Amino acid sequence: MTPCPCGRTTGKGQALSLDTCCGPYHANQNAPDAESLMRSRYSAFVRGDVPYLLATWHSSQRPAELTLEAGAKWLGLEIKQHHVTGAETAEVEFVARYRVGGKAVRQHERSRFVRESDGWFYVAGDVL
Repeated sequence: MTPCPCGRTTGKGQALSLDTCCGPYHANQNAPDAESLMRSRYSAFVRGDVPYLLATWHSSQRPAELTLEAGAKWLGLEIKQHHVTGAETAEVEFVARYRVGGKAVRQHERSRFVRESDGWFYVAGDVL
């Protein structure tokens, strides 16, 4: 079993596998909520899945291309809060940790998400 990079666990504290956690979203299944999409996007960063990251970025904010930081080693994700802010909107506050070039990086962000007819999308985030 390959543990899911997002770190989600069962009620008993056992790591979920990539195949049962974020993997189905990477294979085109819609995430059921903003937190699940956030987790799957983190897993996509870990795996270097740029097409998934672009596909789940809202078209109003999506960059034309995305280049990931070479040599980044992702160390973990902590979901601080998940707030439903409206019928089709939500926010997720998270801390993602990684190391690049021997330097530790802590990305603390509050991200905004919107649900449309074809699923949830990342809109933008504020670095905290």
